[in-house]
Amino acid sequence: MPLLDVKNLTTRFDTYDGEVCAVNAINLSIEKGECIGVVGESGSGKTQVFLSIMGLLAKNGKSEGKVEFQGRQILGINTKELNKIRGVHMSMIFQDPMTSLNPYLRISRQMTEVLVEHKGYNKRKAQQRAIEMLKLVGFSEAEKRFHMYPHMYSGGMRQRAMIAMSLLCQPALLIADEPTTALDVTVQAQILELMARLGNQFNMATVLITHDLGVIAGLCDRVIVMYAGRIVEQAPVRDLFNTPEHPYTQGLLCSIARIDSDDSKLNTIIGQPPDLQALAPGCAFYPRCGYSMDICRCELPELAAIDPNRKKACHLEKLR
Repeated sequence: MPLLDVKNLTTRFDTYDGEVCAVNAINLSIEKGECIGVVGESGSGKTQVFLSIMGLLAKNGKSEGKVEFQGRQILGINTKELNKIRGVHMSMIFQDPMTSLNPYLRISRQMTEVLVEHKGYNKRKAQQRAIEMLKLVGFSEAEKRFHMYPHMYSGGMRQRAMIAMSLLCQPALLIADEPTTALDVTVQAQILELMARLGNQFNMATVLITHDLGVIAGLCDRVIVMYAGRIVEQAPVRDLFNTPEHPYTQGLLCSIARIDSDDSKLNTIIGQPPDLQALAPGCAFYPRCGYSMDICRCELPELAAIDPNRKKACHLEKLR
């Protein structure tokens, strides 16, 4: 049984300009200990999928479908029951830790509250456990830094503190949304190495939501590519990088610099992402695709298996 099993997940938002369908009939599963990369342009729906799963949508959002976590249906359950799962069995790290950490509370207060609330620890035991976790994620002088405010930390330290908080209850699933975007390259590498090590140490499944295909290549076992609220390709990471099967995936890979190529030219995907309020009946990538056919304009391709480990949503049998 998968750790997380999502069936036909659809998420819509009511806006002044009409309804926006940000997530369209998503199906995915995640196994214990697996590291999944989710990639796509801004607006592709990759973050909204997991906010839907976590029950963290904005007030104007609503989701439908089936989401089973550890064998239990969690989509639509009440907040009290969901809070017994969030932060305990399933945690999420957000892109900017300064918007997630409370600037008015010391890190000590924010970390110990998690353990007191979810694990029933007394204050002394909670402090001891929190300091141990700060040391585990690489804090020097953890006892001293434990009592500081978030603004007294560097960007890398704040992200490490967020990772430490998310791991306090040793969740089965950690969702990281662009965890290294605002960090310099050296700190990025340290954070990614830390996440890989902790995932192995705790046998924890990890979802890495990112624009950075280099991060995906270095950390993930499997990749999910999203476009216009839909999954367009799923594959093991090595297969996806070596032989992309969807034109959009190929476009993403061609738009990044490679150190193993003499070609200094960076290619781009022509056009703009589609308007989610007015999606065409066919393939959403059709106007930007160099392989488009008449069928692409009017018929939506289903996500179908092309071998035992890969799926794609494309009418094209094979990229030429």
